[in-house]
Amino acid sequence: MTTPQTPPVHEAAHRRDWPAYFDRMEGKPARDTLLKALALFGDIDPNNPPLAIDLGCGAGRDSVAMLSAGWNVWAQDGSDDGLNRTKSRPEIKSALNSNRIQIHHADFENLQIPKTKLLNASFSLPFCPPTHFKALWQQIDHAIEPGGRFSGQLFGDRDDWATIDDRSHFTRTETLALFDQYILESFTEEDRPSKHIGENHKHWHVFHIVARKKESK
Repeated sequence: MTTPQTPPVHEAAHRRDWPAYFDRMEGKPARDTLLKALALFGDIDPNNPPLAIDLGCGAGRDSVAMLSAGWNVWAQDGSDDGLNRTKSRPEIKSALNSNRIQIHHADFENLQIPKTKLLNASFSLPFCPPTHFKALWQQIDHAIEPGGRFSGQLFGDRDDWATIDDRSHFTRTETLALFDQYILESFTEEDRPSKHIGENHKHWHVFHIVARKKESK
């Protein structure tokens, strides 16, 4: 009897097969964009930890990094499987017991995002339906306090998934316009075919972003 093969990461994400996606990503470290943002904030006062948001937290790899850096965390995802994996992590269990993390099961269309100094959205925002993206982005922008940071990814218009009706994709100009009230501290445009074996037919167009919200004058 042949054992079914877990599909490549991009195929699992394409189909929103989140259990298969999380299986493929098991053991991966936190995303570089988040790590850059955390480094830019520097040391956190352990007696007064600020709140970080993890939108589309998946299986919790970025939430763990936020907790390890001293932040309190508000994490959200729409996947039961992802949140179950998040809650099973030893670091998350400890944080739940000490009330350092709140975990919310919700889709992007049903969010109430609290104020924050750091909002992270690692490869999650493209899965917001285009009809709701403007409302979601307004919430994100409102939630990030002046001097706070965004870290995460947006997908470009040349990505192969740009033709999928329920995905949000943007040109470089449109992406930069979303951050007109931010200082871009890291902005990398990735426009390439997949490098991984078995993924050569997927073309990626991704913007990797770390941005600090401008202070009020």
